[in-house]
Amino acid sequence: MTKITTTLLAVLLTGCALTPEAPPAVSLYDLGSPSAIAPGYSLPVQATIQIADITAPVWLDTQSILYRLAYHDPARVYTYAESRWNAPPAALLTERLRQYFAAGSIGKQNQDGNRENGTPAHYLLKLDLSEFTQIFTTPDSSQAVVQLRASLYKPTLRLPIAHRNFLGKQTTQTADAAGAVAAFMLVSDNLFNELTQWLSDIHQ
Repeated sequence: MTKITTTLLAVLLTGCALTPEAPPAVSLYDLGSPSAIAPGYSLPVQATIQIADITAPVWLDTQSILYRLAYHDPARVYTYAESRWNAPPAALLTERLRQYFAAGSIGKQNQDGNRENGTPAHYLLKLDLSEFTQIFTTPDSSQAVVQLRASLYKPTLRLPIAHRNFLGKQTTQTADAAGAVAAFMLVSDNLFNELTQWLSDIHQ
């Protein structure tokens, strides 16, 4: 084998060794299909509600699936490298809540807050999201935790006529991202059931 051939072979082998591996595929998740929504409560047909976009703090304005290790360093927030939400949690919850209300014929209105006949909605519902995190109590045990603050307004009033905090927890079946997503789906719909019951009690 000539010197030139040997050098060329060495260059080719080096090039193969330096070829970067393809990055792992990232799994994208949302809160489930609208067809799976089964509202547990409903409001009278005449009670229409405009749903404002849910707000969240800056640290929750991310597509990362967040978790904490309560047994190790509870003040630190971690993220999964290969799993993400397809939108920030506040946006996912806003869409899910509107689907939930539509499935139960609760407060149907156009995006501008008007009912289908063009008249304004009776109420404005605002929600603030303060927690949407998987909490590990041990390396093999975790919960999906969601915390919301709801404020109900009359469109003509600046102060809420009612407000309430909602806290939901759901144990994950598996201590990983997929288990967290399944638990977040359950706890979110359960909180929306509680929210609708609360709104129904106010309207009575």
